[in-house]
Amino acid sequence: MRWRFLVATLLMLIPGAVPFLMPVLAPHSVVAAADDPSRWIGDLTPIADGDWTPARAAHLLERAGFGAPPAEIARLAGLTPAQAVDAIVNYQRTPDTLGAFDESLIWDVGMDPFPPSRAEAVRIAREKGSALGVPVLPAGTQRRLQPVVDKFFYSLLANGIETQRLGLWWANRMLATSRPLEEKLTLFWHGHFATGENKVRDYRMMMRQNALFRAHAAGAFRDLLVGVMKDPAMLVYLDNGENIKSHPNENFGRELLELFTMGVGNYSEKDVREAARAFTGWTNDALQFKFDGGQHDFGSKTFLGRTGPFDGEDVVDIILAQPVTAEFMAAKLYRYFVREEMPATVKASLAKTYRDSGYQLKPLLTRLFLAKDFYSPPSLGTQIKSPVQLVVSTYRKLGLREVPTIPDFGRMTASLGQSLFDPPNVAGWAGGRTWITPSTLLNRGNLMREVLFPERERFRPPDRTLSPTDARVGQRIAQGMSITEATLEDGDAAAMAESNLMVERDEDYNTRYAGFKGYLMAFERTKVIPRRTAPLDLAALLREAHVDTVDGAVDHLVGRFLSVALPAAQRRLLATFLSDRLGGRTLTPGDTLEPSLRELLYLVLSTPEYQLG
Repeated sequence: MRWRFLVATLLMLIPGAVPFLMPVLAPHSVVAAADDPSRWIGDLTPIADGDWTPARAAHLLERAGFGAPPAEIARLAGLTPAQAVDAIVNYQRTPDTLGAFDESLIWDVGMDPFPPSRAEAVRIAREKGSALGVPVLPAGTQRRLQPVVDKFFYSLLANGIETQRLGLWWANRMLATSRPLEEKLTLFWHGHFATGENKVRDYRMMMRQNALFRAHAAGAFRDLLVGVMKDPAMLVYLDNGENIKSHPNENFGRELLELFTMGVGNYSEKDVREAARAFTGWTNDALQFKFDGGQHDFGSKTFLGRTGPFDGEDVVDIILAQPVTAEFMAAKLYRYFVREEMPATVKASLAKTYRDSGYQLKPLLTRLFLAKDFYSPPSLGTQIKSPVQLVVSTYRKLGLREVPTIPDFGRMTASLGQSLFDPPNVAGWAGGRTWITPSTLLNRGNLMREVLFPERERFRPPDRTLSPTDARVGQRIAQGMSITEATLEDGDAAAMAESNLMVERDEDYNTRYAGFKGYLMAFERTKVIPRRTAPLDLAALLREAHVDTVDGAVDHLVGRFLSVALPAAQRRLLATFLSDRLGGRTLTPGDTLEPSLRELLYLVLSTPEYQLG
């Protein structure tokens, strides 16, 4: 398989690599229209029916969703632009037939509230005689706190596995949904109100936050904003439980202003402090929002030029009354759906649409998706796809209805810098050109290798694989070593001194053993992810498209998977490659056809143009 990496790398170095490094220079190939698209830049008037083409329908599906196979594009292209945009934006008319997340039910009541650290779990156990629903062992028992520490590590590991399962469930929604804008917006809000399981440590909170994003995805911004400010996952992530009247914590108020609504430079440090005071006492009781009146500052506050005994919802309303809020949000949505560079006139006009509608998102999106600017050359095929968008859109264009689990979806996207439910920080993913780094460059080129050429015997499911340290502990215990021997560093077990034996008798718990035991408990209680490869049949896919020649195969796969025109020299290279593999210019049924078509598709998906949508 090594030659595939070499060919893919060489392919990326030929002139077609320019759009990969400078995406704004990469034009989309569209059918000539009655109007000149070069004059559409910054024009928010609706595209005319006569300018509606399959290429523009494909662009709409790519940006307002996750791409589509040819039949879906053809269906949308058969409508008028207004009908197509209406069908996408008013997605609630289409029934949601996708099932709810199948929980493993790893949580028990003793785990609420979950301690922030192992040290805190141990402190609680020593003070109260139990923690995490587990009692301390009787006095005189060796390692009296071991069950508590085992439960702590179980909780962390089981939550991590359950979050992997939740991410796979969401990826399947993105792939199979008939309401693609709903999931694309849910992904946008996940990056905007970035919250991570690594700090929240409760998959239930992440699951409920995901449902909140979906329920308000295209609705009123105020409803979503207030919902997020009362959301347990966000309250935990931004430490608002520590925001009390005697010691206000500014995290919540600062991120609300800086990242969620207005942007840097549009408020003062005093506004941050006053916003923090307004949110004092906003906390959670496990999965429920809780207002703690005893910790709320009911005093007068001066915020963004207004004075009164404001609470959190008052602060939200004052923020929404600022024109800059509509501008900040309209600009961020524009960058997500259209392109990085936004004309000032477009920003002002879209912000007015958003503000005049009472911050309802559908009028803004309808105007955006109908605008000539959305289909102008700088907007077409110039967006570097996020890892999630890249993988899901490929699966959709392959016609898959279920995400393959060999390779693992989460590991694929994580290798490119994006893990669902685990953004890098509260600012979310920067996106754009930051998706391309030296470490992700080759990974992106080789992304689909394991999908097209799965190797079951080498695959190790991450939801059932011990860390190297814990695997070593398990092997040693299986060999009959004591816990202390098994958890010593390599080479130390044989030389364990009498003093170590004394420690073994006196220690309250063994952290390394708890890690190993926590894995075993997590594996036992979390549901197994079924492992399956993609049911690919490229030969059948081409037959359905009535393609029976090498040149036709190249044209079809390039047109199906790329949003950017491939240089003629690169197309000829691909056609020569397939012709050499098949020994001719026709697609003749036989043992070599399917492997050769997969090799061809692998090369297509290794091009720089594949990164753009």
